[in-house]
Amino acid sequence: MAYEIPVTQARAELADLINRVVYGGERVVVTRHGKPLVALVSADDLRRLEEIEERPEPAEERVISTVAGVRDVASAPGERQRFGIAAEHRGTGGA
Repeated sequence: MAYEIPVTQARAELADLINRVVYGGERVVVTRHGKPLVALVSADDLRRLEEIEERPEPAEERVISTVAGVRDVASAPGERQRFGIAAEHRGTGGA
């Protein structure tokens, strides 16, 4: 859990807050009117966050591999009669 501090107090205690982050391993959230404004995190935390942002999400990977595997195939015999206009609209080939 992060330590929260109002922006006015953070200004006065910036050096102490930096020490808490660097040496104490804390994360500090600076608030304005009770709402989070910015966060002070260590350089290591920032590096980890940036690495996470650069990695594709597993769902994206699945979608990409699924779309890459899509290919045109000929309609099964009788598909056009069975599905009517939907099969025609899809343009799946066939008669």
